[in-house]
Amino acid sequence: MTGVRNFHESLETALALWNTSATAIPATEGLQAGADALARPVRVLAAVAGSLAVSLLLALATVAAVELLTRGSVEATYAFLTNAEQPGWATLGVFFLAYLAIDALIGRQHKAVLIVSPLMLLMGVISQQKQVFLTDPLYPTDLLFGRQIMELMPVLVQDRPWTAVGLGLGALAAVAALVGLWIFAWRRFRPLTRRERLSRLLVALPLLAGFASIMDYNDFSWVRDRLKIYPILWDQAENYRHNGFTMAFAINLPMANVKAPAGYTADAIDRIPTKVLPAGTSHRGKPDVIVVMSESLWDPTRIESVKLSADPMPVIRENMGGHVFSPEFGGLTANIEFEALTGFSNAFLPTGSIPYQQYVRKPIPSLATFFRAEGYATRAIHPFSGWFWNRTNVYQAFGFDTFKDVEAMPPLARRGNFTSDMALTKEIMRQADTQSGPFFFFAVTLQGHGPYEVGRYAKNTIGVEGGLDARDTQVLATYTQGVKEADDSLKVLMDWASARDRETIIVVFGDHLPPLNTVYRNSGYMPGVTASRKGTVEQMKKEHETPLVIWSNKTGPRKDIGTVSPAFLSYHILKEAGYEHPYYTGFLGDVREKLSVIDRYMLVDTAGRATTEWSRGKSVDPLLKDFRLLQHDMMFGRQRGLERFFESHADMMAAGF
Repeated sequence: MTGVRNFHESLETALALWNTSATAIPATEGLQAGADALARPVRVLAAVAGSLAVSLLLALATVAAVELLTRGSVEATYAFLTNAEQPGWATLGVFFLAYLAIDALIGRQHKAVLIVSPLMLLMGVISQQKQVFLTDPLYPTDLLFGRQIMELMPVLVQDRPWTAVGLGLGALAAVAALVGLWIFAWRRFRPLTRRERLSRLLVALPLLAGFASIMDYNDFSWVRDRLKIYPILWDQAENYRHNGFTMAFAINLPMANVKAPAGYTADAIDRIPTKVLPAGTSHRGKPDVIVVMSESLWDPTRIESVKLSADPMPVIRENMGGHVFSPEFGGLTANIEFEALTGFSNAFLPTGSIPYQQYVRKPIPSLATFFRAEGYATRAIHPFSGWFWNRTNVYQAFGFDTFKDVEAMPPLARRGNFTSDMALTKEIMRQADTQSGPFFFFAVTLQGHGPYEVGRYAKNTIGVEGGLDARDTQVLATYTQGVKEADDSLKVLMDWASARDRETIIVVFGDHLPPLNTVYRNSGYMPGVTASRKGTVEQMKKEHETPLVIWSNKTGPRKDIGTVSPAFLSYHILKEAGYEHPYYTGFLGDVREKLSVIDRYMLVDTAGRATTEWSRGKSVDPLLKDFRLLQHDMMFGRQRGLERFFESHADMMAAGF
């Protein structure tokens, strides 16, 4: 009974308390307070989820826009983003994390897209345009010569004025829109709380740092492999196609850090044999040497579907002894120049690298140091600014006595936008006539530089007939007129040399094929507007060969050179001049006896047989391996082989260079 009584008392007490509470707080307000308490975390979670979803969509839009620009195809862009075997989703994840981190640092949601997206879209536009003119996409090293691009902008504007106007108006509209978006964002985009900012940074930054740590292509990464990010450095077109612009660009970032090739040791350099060679020259005296690298010099009569009214290069054709196999197309002149002057090869350097911009930071042996040690005056001549391609510093590192750029020469006549070949030729002869002893001149012309705008010349003296449209016909006619004038200039130079008592050797070669754009495709000469990087020997020669003339006023032209890489020009020049040298005619001569072309995608031996993908093979010819080791030693190592292979250069360095 006591228990029952206690239960009833407790129940009455509870009812009394309920009645009191119900009287003090209206029922509806109590329910609303409870609902608010429950809804508050739901609203917070919904806001956070919504913010993250918007950031993800903005990241997706950025990736899609960049890929659409660089690929030029909606289908290819869609395939990249939906194919599980390509890193589209990994790219999206990186942008998403970057947006979270940058928003956290700024303190407002969604403002990161206003920083990252315009920059990436600009890079995408530049990459697409570079592929149009130069075959290759945008590499990180291209950012080192932005000044060159700006210097050439007036020429590009003149070639495509309406396109330039459209781009200019588009750029102004984009800037105005971006400013408006920044104002709108500052007013409307929600500030992030301290907790939100901290949590985003704690998640995003470690993941981004971990991702960056796996992007060095020199080391295998299991995680990178699972993300389907594959460094395809031997084929950059496939690298950018598979990995997408952002990932391929990131993969190429370490190219500035050149690691020693496998087997590079002091003992390995010491084991490379040298030949005991006679000193001096086999000629009656020390011949003067003039080397002219002619901008975009090529034979337009190779386009068989087009008929020219006259041969634009009869002098070159009569004296031509072979061809140079250019590793580039339409531009990057400095890379051909690097090979020609040093006897080293771009094939051993990271894809997309530009030695003049990245790697020439100390004295490096070259033809200039060789001739200078032999008592020659050594001079580089180029009618443009010395900073272009970093030539002022590079020529000094190569051992040239002087460099005559446009500021160091008298005003020279122009043809179109550039110094004429004839004016430069006469300036070369004028400077040569002032020399009392032997000299080595290395000149780079400019007139042949593209684009080949209609109306560059008042009159084109060689007619063009064929199935091309009016614009392509005019472009080819402009280019052909430039070839004719380069040929006329060579005749003047040879006539001048023929009247000299001293033996004078003249070397002329083209650096690469001209950027004729749609002329190649529409004429059927090439399948695209730019040359291929890989193909059969016949195709590669067709798309990469330029004329080569080696001529002496005493012995005439050399006719047995064949097709050679620019790296072998130093061998042929010294042999023509009658000199022997441990590296240029000794070691490089041994390589030349086996190979004629050393390209990063293909080797061609002296019998014309090709070896493709040679750098990825399990075994490499020991002589080629020694070539690579010795080049690395000279450019990046401690130059252990300097005194044996480049004794005169070592002596000059000891004397203060």
